[in-house]
Amino acid sequence: MNDATLREIEQRVLWLATRIVDHANTRSGGEIKVGGHQASCASMVSIMTALWFGQLTGEDKVAVKPHASPVFHAIKYLTGELDRSYLTRLRERGGLQAYPSRTKDPDVSDFSTGSVGLGAVAPLFSALTRRYVDARLGEQPDARFFALVGDAELDEGNVWEAIADPATQGLGNFTMVIDLNRQSLDRVIPDIAAIRMQRFFADAGWHVAEAKYGSRLAAAFASDGGDVLKGRIDEMANEAYQSLFAMQGSDLRTKFLDGADTAVGRFVSDLDDAELKTLVTDLGGHDLGVLAKTFEACNAEPDRPSVLFAYTIKGWGLPMAGDPMNHAALLTAEQIDEFRAHVGLDESREWDRFDPSSAAGQLCDAVGNDVNNAPAVPRPSLPIPIAARPPLTRGKSSSQEAFGRVLASLAEVDGVAERIVTTAPDVSISTNLGGWINKRGVFSHVERDDHGGAARLLKWAPSPDGQHIELGISEMNLFMLLGQLGLSHDHHGEHLLPIGTVYDPFVLRGLDAFIYGVYNGSRFIVTGTPSGVTLAPEGGAHQSTITASVGAELPGVHYAEPAYATEVDWLLCDALTQLGADDGESTYLRLSTRPIDQAPFAAALDVYGEERLRGLVLAGGYRLIDAPPDDRPGVSIVSTGVMAPEALAAAAELDEEGIQATVIHLTSPERTYRSWRQTYAAAVSGGAVVRHASHLHRLVPAAERARPVVSVHDAASHSLAWIGSALGCRQLALGVDRFGESGTIKDLHEIAGISTGDIVNAALIATSEPA
Repeated sequence: MNDATLREIEQRVLWLATRIVDHANTRSGGEIKVGGHQASCASMVSIMTALWFGQLTGEDKVAVKPHASPVFHAIKYLTGELDRSYLTRLRERGGLQAYPSRTKDPDVSDFSTGSVGLGAVAPLFSALTRRYVDARLGEQPDARFFALVGDAELDEGNVWEAIADPATQGLGNFTMVIDLNRQSLDRVIPDIAAIRMQRFFADAGWHVAEAKYGSRLAAAFASDGGDVLKGRIDEMANEAYQSLFAMQGSDLRTKFLDGADTAVGRFVSDLDDAELKTLVTDLGGHDLGVLAKTFEACNAEPDRPSVLFAYTIKGWGLPMAGDPMNHAALLTAEQIDEFRAHVGLDESREWDRFDPSSAAGQLCDAVGNDVNNAPAVPRPSLPIPIAARPPLTRGKSSSQEAFGRVLASLAEVDGVAERIVTTAPDVSISTNLGGWINKRGVFSHVERDDHGGAARLLKWAPSPDGQHIELGISEMNLFMLLGQLGLSHDHHGEHLLPIGTVYDPFVLRGLDAFIYGVYNGSRFIVTGTPSGVTLAPEGGAHQSTITASVGAELPGVHYAEPAYATEVDWLLCDALTQLGADDGESTYLRLSTRPIDQAPFAAALDVYGEERLRGLVLAGGYRLIDAPPDDRPGVSIVSTGVMAPEALAAAAELDEEGIQATVIHLTSPERTYRSWRQTYAAAVSGGAVVRHASHLHRLVPAAERARPVVSVHDAASHSLAWIGSALGCRQLALGVDRFGESGTIKDLHEIAGISTGDIVNAALIATSEPA
């Protein structure tokens, strides 16, 4: 490949990325700063040019450093995927997003980035997914996975959690490229940080590579006496070296030689000031030849991940280069004009692609044909049953126990079982995955001595045939892996059905990665169990209160909280179907270890019939006690999950008190709320407000809507507090609005104010007060 052609493309990419940000900030007349990061883009231009135009194939996947999104868009434009009109629409409605987005940008990136640290390891978990797909469903074409990361991004703890997890070891097709420009938002980072980070990676078993010195410096070091020059550059503090880039003429020479051995001065005495600056600022992260060789060295490591420390300068090639305050700096209008002329363009041609007949134009076309996105292919339709087991109508069962039994039954369903993959952060047994694991095994990319594990009650015998990926205790890793397993169809051509389990209180520890996964358009199922304060003896640290609100409020997620075993079955099978539906979403199941008597469900089954009851469960809920209005005062008790027994007991006590109580059991508060909001929004947009069509309004007919509502939830009270507003009636919302503690279930319900007695008292108050 012609070096001059690559350098020409590199300069055009730098120009376009810089001008994209400039235009975004000048289109409003300068009244409002739109933002963008010209300096951060500049430090990445050489790395991304070397990668896209010398390394990538159509199977490879790349996560782009968030602040380098204009560089990505410039490359996508030059290679033919992005229309020219978008170049002037950065950070604009309907235009290019501030940071690379799989779901919002027209030139779809492989991974969304923006929340720092997550894009850094998303390709690592995608590489793990590819390894799983190759082992379980047949080998795919070779693919490599790259993460382009800012050096300050390594301050995020989740990066090191991912690197340290045994599940990510041995992924030789992954390379993390660190843009080592030694600047964060506020400061220049001391050199010791880079040395320490390299040691961390090496200690984790990674191949560590550097693109530190450019070819000019390397040649100078190799010449007679060159060791003194190398010693001088290596001994300089980052802050001192960084300052050289903003200097010109004799000022640079003075700064460079200040405190240096006299031999350094003699070595550079034959260079004029301009030549000296060109030499001493020659970094490997901006030398396309050095980068190409270093990439090839990383590609040659088949059995371990690689990290490439690319030494760059923030603002490279721009007047702001090396300025410690350049993070959000913008070129002036005069500097833009000078840069435009420098690259041989004028205002009439500043957005042009290369001439298709030129060497640069031909290379851009060839790269675009190879690596640009192909049209999306719909996910396949799998023979997922509507239920895995017959309805359970007798005895007691917890929803967590039911989950384990349903999953074990699904392990026998042809066409479905082989697509399911489970994962957990060292809580597989305590979240009832044992039955599934015994039937489908634990995954390892190599055969491992199980030391008798296959003969135990839980058959823990890791092999390439297994379908459970065990992780260390990191909820961030759980959601990062689920997010990439849920993109397997898009990234690897194979549709998977990912299911993760986690103690419900610790959903919040992985929340950033949970949000990241669904923002990427990923689809997976996560089961948070046990939830609420009903895990009473474990105390407040293992009791969850606000996770229900997360499930209800997070876009792209269905949240359900069943009480009865068959509800779990129906909801889990529906969740699996959602993973492949055109408009499907992820699902969050909030479960419990509290055994619940199944008799009330059996009674509802007799009333509704199986088909209709299943439809109500999936829609969001049904009436457990149907009490049409009579002459007595009335109340609607609304509960969800494990509070059904208390709601039913309270209704019985209220009946003795002369108060009629309907019990409405919400299997999915989120779906019920969404139904109301969608119906309301549709009505308002049509010019009339008609609320009766929502699922909630079907559960509470017009004749009962004057009754007060008492809601009860083993979660924060506000999670169901919207119901009174939706129905237009008074509501008393009961829930867990304080931290938990150890005790019995009865103790914790009384302390939190969600016991049967609390429900009764709330109903008495609500029905005695005037409306």
